Amino acid sequence: MYHPKKVGTLPVEGGDETKQTNEIGTFIPLLESIDIQGKDITADALLTQRKLASFVVDRKAHYHFTVKGNQATLKTDIALLFENRNKPDFVEITPPDHGRIETRRIWCSTALNEHLDFPHVGQVFLIERKTLYKSTGKITDDVALGVTSRTPEQASPQRILKVNRGHWTIENRCHYVIDWNFDEDHSRIRTGHGPENITRLRRFACGVIQFVSKGKSSISQKMQQLNRNTRLVFDYLRMTSNSTRTRSL
Repeated sequence: MYHPKKVGTLPVEGGDETKQTNEIGTFIPLLESIDIQGKDITADALLTQRKLASFVVDRKAHYHFTVKGNQATLKTDIALLFENRNKPDFVEITPPDHGRIETRRIWCSTALNEHLDFPHVGQVFLIERKTLYKSTGKITDDVALGVTSRTPEQASPQRILKVNRGHWTIENRCHYVIDWNFDEDHSRIRTGHGPENITRLRRFACGVIQFVSKGKSSISQKMQQLNRNTRLVFDYLRMTSNSTRTRSL
């Protein structure tokens, strides 16, 4: 079950007060201030909501949503459609970057367009990801379901796969990094401005580490290095009188 976290505040209409809200509550106010016409709006399963889908299409944009357990009927219908899938509509194999080879297969269909209880469905899709880790030989499999308002004429399987991959590139660089390194999703900070303040501090810390590392190591690797040698932290932040000003992390 997905539990939306309190991520910010919104003004209360007719007064100077504000109210706390989560990712779902900030979706529409955020996009209202942006020209999204003709754009693809991607979102993970938490934001796969009928109201949000209708809002995106009403703004003459297109949604590209992941489908999971919070939309149980939608998930079941799509999974059942692709249960006996045959040859994929498109296959993509990425180079062995970072010691792994990824193979992505995608199946798309319009068969459920008239039957799903979800607005403006153009097609549904299933993406199968297989990753081979060269150093260990380990193979992992992952299956993702999704729905988009773009029709086959507007988006080929190759394009849908590209949009999906672009979404997870952002997710992995931002939210996944925070959750993996700081375990944010299990944080017990829930009241007041605490959630907003602590997530800003986490992102600030990640930004500092990324800037100093200059892409030579991951945030996880750099955090492990700093945990083993806290003197590096003191030197970089110049927290002692004898800190080495030119020392690099």
